[in-house]
Amino acid sequence: MNRGRTLTLSLPPFTRAVKWLVIINAAVFLLVAVLEQFSSNLGETVSYYFALRPLLVLHGFLWQAVSYSFLHAGVLHILFNMLWLWWFGAQLELDWGYRKFLEFYFFCVIGAALTTIVVSYTGFGGITPATPTVGASGGILGILMAFGMLYGDQEIWLFPIPFSVKARYFVVGIVFLTLYGAITATRHRGESVAYVAHLGGLLFGYLYVRFLPRRGLSYATSEKYFGLRNSYYRWKRKRAARKFEVYMKERDRKVTFDEHGNYIPPDEDKKNGGSKSGWVN
Repeated sequence: MNRGRTLTLSLPPFTRAVKWLVIINAAVFLLVAVLEQFSSNLGETVSYYFALRPLLVLHGFLWQAVSYSFLHAGVLHILFNMLWLWWFGAQLELDWGYRKFLEFYFFCVIGAALTTIVVSYTGFGGITPATPTVGASGGILGILMAFGMLYGDQEIWLFPIPFSVKARYFVVGIVFLTLYGAITATRHRGESVAYVAHLGGLLFGYLYVRFLPRRGLSYATSEKYFGLRNSYYRWKRKRAARKFEVYMKERDRKVTFDEHGNYIPPDEDKKNGGSKSGWVN
């Protein structure tokens, strides 16, 4: 896919992260299906430990904020999620790269989980802290939001309808349908939980693209870490230089360091070809 051009029948490439996400989701779906054939209790056990249940997350089951995205409720559920992941996620990964795309995807997955947890304690739509949530839709809706923001003028063909629409309007339509679904599903207890996760994915997808560092959270975090580490080493060097100055002064010898803690040779050494600073780090 190219920016500003209509999406044709040609399929996007299977990029590295998208490919592995599809494979893992499909493998987990088949594994759960096999386990359920042996015993329905095994399927219930998998759901209990790995579906998102806000009550359990707050009691230490923190992995559920990610693991729920690898479980799906049926063939159509996983099929459409994986197709959308492929069709729209591949373009983002091509532009962002493997690491940033995965960071973004799981940022949206976890953001959708956090949104669901918060809303579950409000009682909205009959959702309770014990209501389970499964599916990658939070991450997928985040991808759609990012796609609409970054490739807003690109036209999307609404297969199988012979009609195309700009990406930004497509995303607006998805947001409207998600909001409508969340509101109208309130009369069916617990049914709106999926819509809440969708809204969370849309929200965190928007926040990531709009406010987070251009190179991603992991890059910004590593830059901050190395900046702090280097500042600490510079402080240690200057502190050691001051101590050494005091030590030499007590022995009637004078040494000088600059503001960075680098040694400044006496003028005689400079005249004899000595360097400006003997200790440089």
